[in-house]
Amino acid sequence: MSGLGGLNKSPNGVVIGMVQLQLPVVVTPADLAAQTDRIVEMVGKARRNMATMDLVVFPEYALHGLSMDINPEIMCSLDGPEVAAFKAACAEHRIWGCFSIMEKNPGGMPWNSGLIIDDTGELKLYYRKMHPWVPVEPWEPGDMGIPVIDGPKGCKLALIICHDGMFPEMARECAYKGAEIMLRTAGYTAPIRDSWRFTNQSNAFCNLMVTANVCMCGSDGTFDSMGEGMIVNFDGQVLSHGTSGRADEIVTAEVRPDLVREARRHWGVENNIYQFGHRGYVAVKGGAQDCPYTYMTDLAAGRYRLPWEDEVEVTDGTSCGFPAPVRVYGEKAAEAAE
Repeated sequence: MSGLGGLNKSPNGVVIGMVQLQLPVVVTPADLAAQTDRIVEMVGKARRNMATMDLVVFPEYALHGLSMDINPEIMCSLDGPEVAAFKAACAEHRIWGCFSIMEKNPGGMPWNSGLIIDDTGELKLYYRKMHPWVPVEPWEPGDMGIPVIDGPKGCKLALIICHDGMFPEMARECAYKGAEIMLRTAGYTAPIRDSWRFTNQSNAFCNLMVTANVCMCGSDGTFDSMGEGMIVNFDGQVLSHGTSGRADEIVTAEVRPDLVREARRHWGVENNIYQFGHRGYVAVKGGAQDCPYTYMTDLAAGRYRLPWEDEVEVTDGTSCGFPAPVRVYGEKAAEAAE
């Protein structure tokens, strides 16, 4: 149960609000400043909306919109005015917040970054999207792994972004590092609705982990984002779901990290996150703890290759108007130009 969306908060509960933010159009620095103010206003709305709320979550692209514009004038930095405004809003309203920025990268294309700020205004989590939505997105692939932090009420909290959630390995990594709640922020549009729903549920159940997920909402005159705020319990049950498509609605639920911990310790059947590394422990003591998965060993060895690799037709962003890259991963733009 969700405690009536968090209205009836239990001593061990964490109340999360997922903001189905109206999709903006951001072209100029003035647009960026105005959208920053809009997000700050919504932090205040979240606190007024529900005094019990611990964490308010904004979607990917909340600040920049879906244009994929890499204009340096509207890219952000951790020490810039946009992040400073988010920190001040969290401190003023005494609430944790999750935010999205497109971050300047002197060595290449911008990063698509997510931030979690605590209720005193301190940056607690900083994550760069590992799997940009190719071939549509131009962002640099993340290079910092997936951090897991102590969040509100001491919960273990992780953040992934949009397309990241289509890779089960991403949710598994969050859980393996201890996450009890995984946030997934997105800008997805309506064609992804079904995939969004079942991956949010499978990411939860396969890892005995709460997932809290939200997209941008409404139209910017070109794109139509779907909202779909969705909070899923560790057993895969949907606790709260914003199906109306109403922009600026805040979808809320209370979640119970203590029950996540209880399930991970006491479940026998379907304790998947444990059983994955202890195959067949009924037959052999401790279970098999090898790595029988070819794709894992090949990826770790730098030789990941599909049987149909040579037949894949879309391998860069030229179909979406981006030039084919010449720089290899890990190489700086200046080095590639030499």
